Amino acid sequence: MNQSPKFHSLLIFAVALLLAACGSRSEPPPLQGATMGGPINLIGGDGRRVPDSRFAGRYRIVYFGYTFCPDVCPVDLALVGAGLRRFEAEDPAAAARVTPIFITVDPARDTPERLKEYAREYQADPRRWWFLTGDAEKIYDLSVNGFRLAARTQTAPSADHPILHSSRFVLVDREGQIRGYYEGTDTAALKKLRQDASKLLKETPRG
Repeated sequence: MNQSPKFHSLLIFAVALLLAACGSRSEPPPLQGATMGGPINLIGGDGRRVPDSRFAGRYRIVYFGYTFCPDVCPVDLALVGAGLRRFEAEDPAAAARVTPIFITVDPARDTPERLKEYAREYQADPRRWWFLTGDAEKIYDLSVNGFRLAARTQTAPSADHPILHSSRFVLVDREGQIRGYYEGTDTAALKKLRQDASKLLKETPRG
């Protein structure tokens, strides 16, 4: 498959982070271990509404970002995408039970068509990944109150005035319980995400 210069540049940047990462991590937010607050009921890349029931019984890795993000989001997606591909190569059956979900914090610009294009840019498997948009107020409420992840919009987002948002990935179990927070640009944290997801898949479902 041909890869764009943009993808190669991001890959080089990601490798540089892998070599330079100090391995330090901040403490997890206080919501860890709590049930996810609020349903995910948004719109997918095909323009259709995606109800929360679509993810019932699924293990999820959730990330809030936006496609015009100039720095953090591209690196986070490149790193976690590479990790998920390694996981899939090593244990396809287990990896298939994990659903990565990208929720935009810039729904005014991130239309379903734009999200579909973005997914292609990052070679995200459409059979596994979900890129979601929707009502801005609902998305910010879900990020801040549902996942306890910081998010703040600008009146007119641009390259000079980016949207402020968390760079953490959130691991959610099949019951909707938050099991961990992982800094996207910290390779040690992403390694732990992969380890925690593997352990989680081996747990006996409750109930």
